[in-house]
Amino acid sequence: MARGWLKGLDWTEVVLDVENPWCGDCGGRMHVRKHEHHRIFTFDGPVHLIYKRVHCVDRGCAKHDRLIAPETILKWTMPRWLIGWDVFCWLGHRRFARHWSVPQLRLELLDSYGIVLSDDAIEDYLQRYQCMLAARQQDLERLKEEYRSTRSVMLSIDGLQPEKGHETLYVVRELRQQRVWFAEALLSSTSDEIRRLVARARKWAGELGCPVRLWMSDKQDAIVKTIAQEFPDTPHRYCANHFLRDMAKPLLELDSHAKVQMRRKIRGLRSIEREVRKLQGARETDAHEQRESLPELPLAANELPVVLDYCAAIRGILNDSQGGPLHPPGLRMAEA
Repeated sequence: MARGWLKGLDWTEVVLDVENPWCGDCGGRMHVRKHEHHRIFTFDGPVHLIYKRVHCVDRGCAKHDRLIAPETILKWTMPRWLIGWDVFCWLGHRRFARHWSVPQLRLELLDSYGIVLSDDAIEDYLQRYQCMLAARQQDLERLKEEYRSTRSVMLSIDGLQPEKGHETLYVVRELRQQRVWFAEALLSSTSDEIRRLVARARKWAGELGCPVRLWMSDKQDAIVKTIAQEFPDTPHRYCANHFLRDMAKPLLELDSHAKVQMRRKIRGLRSIEREVRKLQGARETDAHEQRESLPELPLAANELPVVLDYCAAIRGILNDSQGGPLHPPGLRMAEA
């Protein structure tokens, strides 16, 4: 992530040295061989880290040709990062806990803290954040501590395929702790692949000493059959969200048809907007020939923006597709 830093930044210099000046192998003196520089953004301002790389002066020692950096550098940042841990954690929390978009993150860093990062750099840090979270999630000793007082677990498995023909991301979650156990992208959703995921979940539950009390999933055939085979005595419930979505399909189809019919009754929005904008342009430029070519609209100059706003509101209503089966967009369109 090399970059050209902005000029005029007020850098705070921090010099880092190795904690132990003696070689851990031979006991000889460690000598400073070079200084390295690492600049980062933090919420306390830009920091210029200067850390000493040392080596053992004994030519026969294995650490003579090995440059050792201070361990304290990792308390500030990671190699080749442009930001400190405080900014890194802030990015992850705002993105995944508060669902901020990447442009929102970039603008907030710039406006509130004077930190300049590109969208690509932010996305790279977010990927690293996810990798660290995944590694933390799979720390067995930490899981054992969290599930120490849990007598049983309830598991769910679900697959998400963003586009047809692409990989399907399967996620196994534990519902009591509301925790993702693991996730894996699969090219095929065969019974063998699903069985491997279910077996992995069984192994985790066994290592935690928590029997599986319940499974939850959609009605994907491979999942239903695999859980029935691997957990014949464990209740298997189908996800209420998938159940309601399937029930709502006929209603949403009728609602979609109603929206199409209503759109057919409302035509000419673009032509109205076009004529109003022409009229606005003619009045603003005071061009006599343009005014004569325009249709006579019984509107004052201050009424023209109102017409455009009204057209925009109608278009917003016609394009509304939110709400789902409990608040059908077609019904809301008719009410509006």
